Amino acid sequence: MTEPGFASRWSSPEMQERLRRRYRAERRFRALGLAAIGIALTALVILLVSITARGWSAFAATELRLDVPLDAFVEWPEGADAAVREQAIDAADWGAPLREALLRLFPEVTERSQLRELAALVSTGARTQLRDRVARDPSLLGTSASLWLPADDEVDLVVKGIVPREAREGSQRLSAAQLGWLATLEAEGRVRRTLNTTFLTAGDSREPEQAGIRGALVGSLLTLIVTLAIVLPLGVATAIYLEEFAPQNRWTELIEVNINNLAAVPSIVFGLLGLAVFLNFVGLPRSAPLVGGLTLALMTLPTIIIAGRAAIEAVPPSIREAARGIGASPLQVTGHHVLPLALPGILTGTILGMARALGETAPLLMIGMVAFVVDVPGGFRDAATALPVQIFLWADSPERGFVEKTSGAILVLLAFLIAMNGIAIWLRQRFERRW
Repeated sequence: MTEPGFASRWSSPEMQERLRRRYRAERRFRALGLAAIGIALTALVILLVSITARGWSAFAATELRLDVPLDAFVEWPEGADAAVREQAIDAADWGAPLREALLRLFPEVTERSQLRELAALVSTGARTQLRDRVARDPSLLGTSASLWLPADDEVDLVVKGIVPREAREGSQRLSAAQLGWLATLEAEGRVRRTLNTTFLTAGDSREPEQAGIRGALVGSLLTLIVTLAIVLPLGVATAIYLEEFAPQNRWTELIEVNINNLAAVPSIVFGLLGLAVFLNFVGLPRSAPLVGGLTLALMTLPTIIIAGRAAIEAVPPSIREAARGIGASPLQVTGHHVLPLALPGILTGTILGMARALGETAPLLMIGMVAFVVDVPGGFRDAATALPVQIFLWADSPERGFVEKTSGAILVLLAFLIAMNGIAIWLRQRFERRW
């Protein structure tokens, strides 16, 4: 029964004013929440747009077409075998035919300083490409081959419009003569932009136009393989034991508290731990993916354990009770019923933990993976670097050509992170069960 005067109190002016204040406070709270989301999305869009605007050009390369004379500068004895011919090709001066090809296009260049400026239009890596091309097809010797060869990084920046041709004094590194020769080559159709396969297939280099991310990608892949091989079985086993078999006492509580604390430890601390244990004490090779994987495993393991415990705890107790009711042992209950149902959540947590490990830089810096590594690693003990560390190295380089390389590598890293997070979301939606 309604208390007498109840309706009159709710309809009183004081109560109506209180309701209006409450509704205004609720609208302000919602507006603040929407504003926070809008600011975060705006910042994210600005970040992605700025990185994309700077990095898309890294996937394009500038090439120059030269008619290269390949006669009378590589010689070997008559009847020489393949090894002798290969040695002669490797020892030849492959810069000479490139200079000769440029001089045929610009015969007015006679001074040595002008010749150096003219030769600087072509990348130093063109010599290696020309040598490899002849090594694959020795029949080119004695002919004049029309080849597309990589341009220097300063020429590449001008052709892409990153550096204006009419730049102010001091900002333009190409001389007036070089810009004139470049304009002539463009007018004759000897300049083109093509897909920069070197960026995806080559290792690091001191020259921006020759630098690639393949070595860093392979290093990251090998490091993540080591990390996954350690954290998945060990993390899942720990989560199962703590959630299903461990007795509830002070020791397990201490272990759980420490696991939660380790998940919040800064990553550089794990780098120091890896430096002290794996390098100084165990004596594993520096800059190796094996050491990087072990260090990242220490950092990722608490996250995997926490995610695994949450997934196992989410399985309804009725599943366990039903399995025990038909005579299943505790191990059978866990292995046949609980673990398969918790596996989607475990895999999701594992992928998210691996995505965090993929983007880490500080632990890898501490164990020496910041070294300049040109060759692509062939094993877990070879010297290597990782993609985040490669981005760090390029960002610290004074060469202007590495600016677009840095942004391009960030785009590749973001693509991997988005893909891994997308896989985690798909696994959860695909296998998650509603109870």
